[in-house]
Amino acid sequence: MATLTVWKFDTPEGAQRAEDALLALQKQELVQVQDAAVVSWEEGRKKPRTRQGTSTTAVGALGGTFWGLLFGLLFFVPLLGAAIGAASGAIAGALTDVGINDDFIDSVRSKVTPGTSALFVLTSGAVVDRVHDALQGQGIHGELLQTNLSAEEEAKLRAAFDENA
Repeated sequence: MATLTVWKFDTPEGAQRAEDALLALQKQELVQVQDAAVVSWEEGRKKPRTRQGTSTTAVGALGGTFWGLLFGLLFFVPLLGAAIGAASGAIAGALTDVGINDDFIDSVRSKVTPGTSALFVLTSGAVVDRVHDALQGQGIHGELLQTNLSAEEEAKLRAAFDENA
């Protein structure tokens, strides 16, 4: 089962630091990072910068289309050129079908604001409490928002956003 988590940080640089730390924790086998993306929203900017992380497990990666659609829905800012516009209603329905519901979207949208950053990461095999404690131990403090995807929801998510299909 995969877990999609969103870690929110109180600085624009926090998410990048957390991604670096999470990849180090992967080497310690505390977590398997399948894919990640960073949102950094500097104070005074109208919209955040988004960046898809380097996939560490090519087969498990969701790809730019997924992150682009999710970020477009959250912030009305497409990642990697994915078009959003009038299709946002259909996108919301597709994401709900794979376990990303309106409450999750609304929560992230309300908390990731100018002056903050967020790390979006799809993981498996993680002991979330141990990962959270390890990040805290490295001075990386963030708020964890989480949605768990069942195996069926994960398969739907991969099928819906498979860029190779």
